[in-house]
This record gives sequence, structure tokens and C-alpha cells, in this order.
Amino acid sequence: MAKPRTVFVCSSCGADAPRWSGQCPSCNEWNTLAPFAEARARGTSRREASGGERPAAIAQLVTEPEVRMATGFAEFDRVLGGGLVPGSVTLIGGEPGIGKSTLLLQCAAALAQDQAVLYATGEESVRQVAERARRLGVGTDGLKLVAETALERILDATDGTGARVLVIDSIQTMSVANVDAAPGAVTQLRESTAALVRHAKSRGTSVLLIGHVTREGVIAGPRVLEHMVDTVLYFEGDTHSSFRLIRAFKNRYGAVNELGVFAMTEKGLKGVSNPSALFLSQHGTEVAGSCVMVTQEGTRPMLVEIQALVDEAHAPNPRRLSVGLEQNRLALLLAVLHRHAGIAAFDQDVFVNAVGGVRITEPAADLAVLMAIVSSLKNKPLPPKLVVFGEIGLAGEVRAVQRGQERLREAAKLGFTHALIPKANRPRQAIPGMEVWAVERVDEAFARVR
Repeated sequence: MAKPRTVFVCSSCGADAPRWSGQCPSCNEWNTLAPFAEARARGTSRREASGGERPAAIAQLVTEPEVRMATGFAEFDRVLGGGLVPGSVTLIGGEPGIGKSTLLLQCAAALAQDQAVLYATGEESVRQVAERARRLGVGTDGLKLVAETALERILDATDGTGARVLVIDSIQTMSVANVDAAPGAVTQLRESTAALVRHAKSRGTSVLLIGHVTREGVIAGPRVLEHMVDTVLYFEGDTHSSFRLIRAFKNRYGAVNELGVFAMTEKGLKGVSNPSALFLSQHGTEVAGSCVMVTQEGTRPMLVEIQALVDEAHAPNPRRLSVGLEQNRLALLLAVLHRHAGIAAFDQDVFVNAVGGVRITEPAADLAVLMAIVSSLKNKPLPPKLVVFGEIGLAGEVRAVQRGQERLREAAKLGFTHALIPKANRPRQAIPGMEVWAVERVDEAFARVR
């Protein structure tokens, strides 16, 4: 057996270094190099890992349409891009107790009705998993369970059962024999994931990995894990709320930033087919500081209510707080509001919130945020059944956003009768039941709703 050697692995990026230093030479992070003992000749060679395939001309390759497997959840299939792709590796991260294991157990039970599925747990016993399946009321016919942390044994069991889908719960508990490190260490995570990727690509097995997250909300381990897998999904939402969101941050087989909405019930997670209803508050009367916008999450237009509260500041430095929206973007919009619309809020506390716990990252929410702020500042409600979207530039212009037609159709379908949008997004044909107000500048937008 080859004599083990000691390498220093960065806990941030996973890069190797032959000797210790205070700063990682790859990512420049400080005090992240830790020693790990590993065999000199480990794993397989590059040619063996790829099955010894020879280079082939791309024009001679016969491509066939991807055959996807339905997971039993339309919302989960949407986030994946239409279902599981054979040979794909999907990494799902989220906070403890948010529902990662529950979702994958329900999906595994649904997939087991058509093909062999193996659920490998490194954190629970098979009895605990079986009891959870009983509580959820899911069928377990055809679903195989194994409580194991040695990855080699799990892969042997996968080949022995002929499983077409493999669920790993969780990747932080897995280990490979030829790496002298504890489970969860950077080297173990990297080598375990690499072995699963090789197995998935060579056997055509779909692999679903559950990953723990750090305090910062990112998947524990080196960022190289996200580069190795095909799809990276994150669970979002408050564990005290019954609603859960799954967002795709990377997807080689579908749209990025696609969003799936679920509700946690006594029988597990259930997909929500009309998520716009979750993010719209039901006010008995018209209230100031509320504005409805249409955000585009992947291929889905979704209505979200933006709420703003503007109050007189009692401290030298007024507070600027946003929940579900970018903090720095709020300061930028307030500056534009003062310079190009003549509305000052430098002596006011400004609080902005996206209803329902959804997180909006696109700039199409700019105009809706400003409308909600002005509405709260003047204590004047916006017109009823009004929907707003548009990006705000530093010169005060209202810029066009993508897929404006789809946003308007979604709003009209939910009963909205007025739309305040950028002039460049004006529809070529009238939308039945909706009056469109197209504007070019922010001051023109405020004049429209007075």
C-alpha cells in the first residue's frame, strides 16, 4: 500500500496545497488550510473514470430527446426543468427541519412505482425512515432502504438492486475508504461527490443529494461541489411557516432561478399550483403603502405584494430596512426618488417587505417599491386592482423588463384591471379587461396614479 501523504486542503474552495500557509493560494481566504492524510494512489485514473472512451466527432453522435422521470410533484418537476434526467446529479440544500428529507422520501416513493429506487440514509436507521414514510402515508412498494455511510457499499447496493434513482441523505455523512479523513471533511465531500458523479454518468442513475448548510445559508463544504453536480437547489422559507420555496441556482437541464412553491401539511409537502395567491394580502379596505408587482421566477410570472412603511425618524441616522429585497437597491431608489421626483425621505425611516417570505432579486420590482414608498409617505392608497413593474435607472427613466407580455397576461388572469409599466413594454395588442399605463420616467408614473 502506498505511504499516505499529507496535503493541506482549503475549507472554502477545496483546493490542495503541498504545504501550509496562512492564505489559500486559490481563493485568497485566510486560515482555511487544514492538513489531511491521503494515499498517493487513490481512486482511478482519468481514463478509467471516464470508462476509457475515445474522442468522437460531435457530428457523428446521435442525440435523442431526454427522457425525464416525473417525481410525483409538478412543482418539483418544474424546478428540475421537467423531471429527473437519467444520469443527472442534483444537490438540494436547506436549513435543518425545512423539509429536505420529507420531500425526497415522497419523491422516492412516487418514483418507485415505475422503477427501482434506493434511499440511502446516513443519519437515521431504516426503521426511522420507514416510520416517517408511514406517517406521511406514502407507498413504499419498490422502495429500498439502506442505512450506510460507506459509499462503496451504497454503490454496490445500487448495482445489486438495479436502482435507477439513488437518494443520499446526506452527503456530509458519506465517506470513501481511500481517503483518510472524517465524514464531512472537505476531502471526503469532494471525493464522495466525485464518486457519485462517476457512477451516475456511467450507469445512467439519477442521484439526489441532500446537503447541510452553514450559518451563512450556503451548502457546507467547498464550492467545488456545486460545480461538480448538474443541478443545485435551495430550500427557502421560514421553518415556522407552512410554506416552502425551492429555487434552482444551477441547472444544466432547465431554467435557472425557477421557483417551486410547496405547503407543509400533516401528510408532508404538497405543491401549490397558484402561488400568486400566497403572496397577495387580503385587505378588507384599501391601505396605503401596498403595491402589487409581477415578478418573473424562471419561466413563471408570479404576483407579489410589496409593502412599505415610511415613518418619521427619531434618530440622527434614519433606518433603511428591506426584507426579501436587496438592501443596497433600496438606498439607490430613494436617491432617485429625491433627485428626479422631488420627493425627499432623508428624515424618514423606510421599511420595505415582500409578502409571503419570497425573495425578489430582479430589478423589475424597482417601480413597485417606489410606488409603495410614496403611497405610505403620503398616506394615500394606490388605485385598486393596479399592478406595477419596471426597472428604474439612475437618470430617473423607467426601463423595460423581460417577458412583459407574460406578466400582463398573468395579472389579467387574476382580475387586475390596471397596469403601470415601462413604455417599452407596452403590448402591441390590447389585453381584454386591462387598461395599460405606459410611462418613461418616475415623475410621470407618480402623476398617473394621483
